[in-house]
Amino acid sequence: MTFTILRLGHLGDGVAEGPVYATQVLPGEVVDGQLSGDRLTDIRIVTPSPDRVRPPCAHARTCGGCLMQHASDAFVADWKVGIVRGALAGQGLQADFRPIVTSPPRSRRRATLTARKTKAGALIGFHARGSDLLVDVPQCQLLHADLMATLPALTALTRVVGSRTTEIGFQITRTLAGPDVVITGGKDLDGGARLDMARMAETFGLSRLTCGDEVIALRAAPMQRFGRALVAPPPGAFLQATEDGERALLRSVSDALAGPMRRVADLFAGVGTFALPLSERAEVHAVEGDPAMVAALEKGWRGAEGLKRVSTEARDLFRRPLELDELRGFDGVVIDPPRAGAEAQTAVLAKSRVPVIAAVSCNPVTFARDARVLVAGGYRLDWVQVVDQFRWSSHVELVARFSRN
Repeated sequence: MTFTILRLGHLGDGVAEGPVYATQVLPGEVVDGQLSGDRLTDIRIVTPSPDRVRPPCAHARTCGGCLMQHASDAFVADWKVGIVRGALAGQGLQADFRPIVTSPPRSRRRATLTARKTKAGALIGFHARGSDLLVDVPQCQLLHADLMATLPALTALTRVVGSRTTEIGFQITRTLAGPDVVITGGKDLDGGARLDMARMAETFGLSRLTCGDEVIALRAAPMQRFGRALVAPPPGAFLQATEDGERALLRSVSDALAGPMRRVADLFAGVGTFALPLSERAEVHAVEGDPAMVAALEKGWRGAEGLKRVSTEARDLFRRPLELDELRGFDGVVIDPPRAGAEAQTAVLAKSRVPVIAAVSCNPVTFARDARVLVAGGYRLDWVQVVDQFRWSSHVELVARFSRN
């Protein structure tokens, strides 16, 4: 059956009349294939789009880690900006957009890989899209070279803690002291296995090795730099996916808060991505729900020089948002919630007199929902900066500036 692709959905699937859904296609392409329900399989491109390119990665057709390697960089950039525009339009909003910033290939410093023990050793990689099939990715064009260099270590660890019937997860993070590895799943460990894994951490130069909630080895503190401060995040803590993306987000947040700032609140502060660099020019009150992340942020601030005061608070902002009296006296607010957005905190901010808000989001839909509340409360949406640090995926991140009319 032959179809013409009309558009892409926000998850990257092509949509034809019906609707019929197809993967790894582009708008305007004529394709044929086998129709299974509302999905097209065994797809053949009859008339390709001028935006179609040869995927840079040898694993692109089988690996589910990347969705958009068949599209030109310019197309993906326009598509991602369009996702944000569409989300805002759905809430009756529009904004000026700054040029998108895209992280380069082989720049991901944080990733989660899946592994399974095999007769020959281990299979480590990503699942095929919509499948349990595990795909080995020795030529991955997404991960930083330092993460790719951990594959021998992950193979050795899989032989100890993995099995041939179940999968385990490896969250690997590039740090200043070497890879930080967190293992999820796998066998229960005995004393011998722990000793073997600690030796592997030393042999392969891992900064820290954690299995579940247990730190197996700590060869060196897994430091990250935020401005003048060095922070050792707790195992598995959130970190921006690329250094380029983090710099772009921080630059936009700083632009949003340009001008005299005496006191700034950083809500959903994590381990200090924004709070610590901002403290070079303003006092910062950092609020985060995870006490371990708060402790890491505070320790990093105390160990740095030349920073203004950073106060910290461990607080669930979903259940206990900062109230109006607590927001008084802040010249600006940074808010960087998880994908669910910050409905409760946004409702309070909309009633506040905070002059400027820098909103960071990884979900255009919940961002637009919260933006509508702020605008209805008297804020102006000045501009939006889209940042694509999850290259070749459907994920979109952004920073937006809101100011009081």
